[in-house]
Amino acid sequence: MIINHENIAKVLENELPGAKSHRKMLPPQRVLQAPPQTKTQIKQSSVLLLLFKENNELMACLIKRSAHMKHHAGQIALPGGKIEKGETAIETALRETFEEIGIEPEKIIILGKLSDFYVEVSRFQIQPIVGWIQNRPVFKTNHDEVEKVIIFPLKKIKPPFCKIEMETVKGKTEVPCIRFGDETIWGATAMILAEFSDVLSQNFATGE
Repeated sequence: MIINHENIAKVLENELPGAKSHRKMLPPQRVLQAPPQTKTQIKQSSVLLLLFKENNELMACLIKRSAHMKHHAGQIALPGGKIEKGETAIETALRETFEEIGIEPEKIIILGKLSDFYVEVSRFQIQPIVGWIQNRPVFKTNHDEVEKVIIFPLKKIKPPFCKIEMETVKGKTEVPCIRFGDETIWGATAMILAEFSDVLSQNFATGE
C-alpha cells in the first residue's frame, strides 16, 4: 500500500498502538494518565502533525519553541496549544498552526487523530491531530512563539533510540530521544512521532 493521504486516513481509523508506542519515548518517572486527584486541573490541548511528501519521502513540520515560552521553552514541538471554550481539538490545532507558522486552515486536509495522553509537568491532556498539505508549505513564522520550523523526515524515527541527559523541571534525567542534526526531539513530540511511526510500519510494507 502506497503512503499517501487517503491511505493514511484509512489506517488512522483502525485501532491505534497508543501507550505501547508512547512508552518507548516516555521520560522516566512520568505517567501517561492523569492521577484522579488532578483531574480538575487538566488543560485540554491539541497539536497538529502536519505531513507532506517531497521527493517521494514523507515529511513532518516541527517547530522549535521560543526560549521565553511559559511551557516547554526551547523544545522541539508540534504547532498547537490549549483548546479554548467552544473549540474542537481540530479547530484548535488549525488555529494554532496558522498563528504559529502561518499555514491557512483551508490548505490542510485533516486525516484523523492519534492517541491522546497526559503531560504531567504542564498538566496538558494532548490530542494529536494528523493533517496533510499537498506541497511543502510556505511558512510565516511567529517569532514570539517559534524560533524556527524544522522539516523532519519520518524515516529518521527508528530504534534503537538515543538517550540524553536533560535538565527538566524534576532535575537532570536521562530521556529517550531522536537526534536530528543539532536538535534533540524528546518528550511529548517524540511520543507522538513514535506512535505515528508505528502506525506506518504496521500498515505500510514499503517506504513509498
